Amino acid sequence: MSQEKLLQGRCIVEGQVEGEALVTNDAISFMGTIDPKTGYVIERKHEIEGACLKGKILVFPMSKGSTGGSYMLYDLVKNGVGPLGIVNREAESIVVIGAIVSGLPMVDRIDISQIQTGDYIYLNATEGTARVVPKAMRA
Repeated sequence: MSQEKLLQGRCIVEGQVEGEALVTNDAISFMGTIDPKTGYVIERKHEIEGACLKGKILVFPMSKGSTGGSYMLYDLVKNGVGPLGIVNREAESIVVIGAIVSGLPMVDRIDISQIQTGDYIYLNATEGTARVVPKAMRA
């Protein structure tokens, strides 16, 4: 059986949250990838097309797209359909600005290959850690 993992990264936006992971290896543009009214991934052929961000810890490598994505991330959170927190391999300014204005705990420099959709994450962004409980251990 898989073991619980403590992954050390870097604090981007302080805070602590916990929830189920939604993981993709595809970059995300909050402008065009996610519907800001529903929180569903609408980009065709995106690895997590059809998934909803609401109440999840969103795990993805990096962002893509224009600066409008920062405002779209804020809209997701304001509309109550956004993620609880963000874990990145590499933080980029678009998502960082969106996380700051939205008050979303965020870390980067995390080996996201160690996390799978459905794992439970205790995200302590203030300390830069993600404690991951594998889905198999939760069953």
